[in-house]
Amino acid sequence: MSLTGKRVAVLVEQQYQEMEVWYPVYRLREAGCVVELVGPEAGKTYPSKLGYPAKATLAAKDAHASDFAAVVVPGGFAPDYIRRSEPMLKLVRDALAQNKPVAAICHGPWVLCSTTGLKGRKVTCFHSIKDDVVNAGGTYVDQEVCIDGNVITSRTPEDLPAFVVALIEMMRKG
Repeated sequence: MSLTGKRVAVLVEQQYQEMEVWYPVYRLREAGCVVELVGPEAGKTYPSKLGYPAKATLAAKDAHASDFAAVVVPGGFAPDYIRRSEPMLKLVRDALAQNKPVAAICHGPWVLCSTTGLKGRKVTCFHSIKDDVVNAGGTYVDQEVCIDGNVITSRTPEDLPAFVVALIEMMRKG
């Protein structure tokens, strides 16, 4: 299945990890996807941990899971801010409920901890949030990429190649 024209939401908030936003954005665009940077406010620029800007193209309150083929949740400290935003959590919850691919890397599974999306799933993440994942009902595994149903997780920026390949393959399978 071609990914040309498929819309993907990449969540942004302050203190995101640079590679975990931009690597998926560029790889998904190369695959033909239309990538929206979804933040709490459209048009607002969110700085990364190192200050690199990411301008939200769409406000979470205006984003609907039914309009997207997948949702990507990057890491850094951004997930701690993302999960404070009910519209951003709603987008993730709705994508999970609609069986859309939801891909979270590094600290990104923190967002999934604030939903019911980890209950009964195998999940990987940055080791420091392992307890949060387990307390949210997930089973932690230490591996490069973990796929359980429509949820894709990875540990660190070093896992990005496998993470994005898994996402693109899942989207191609439909």
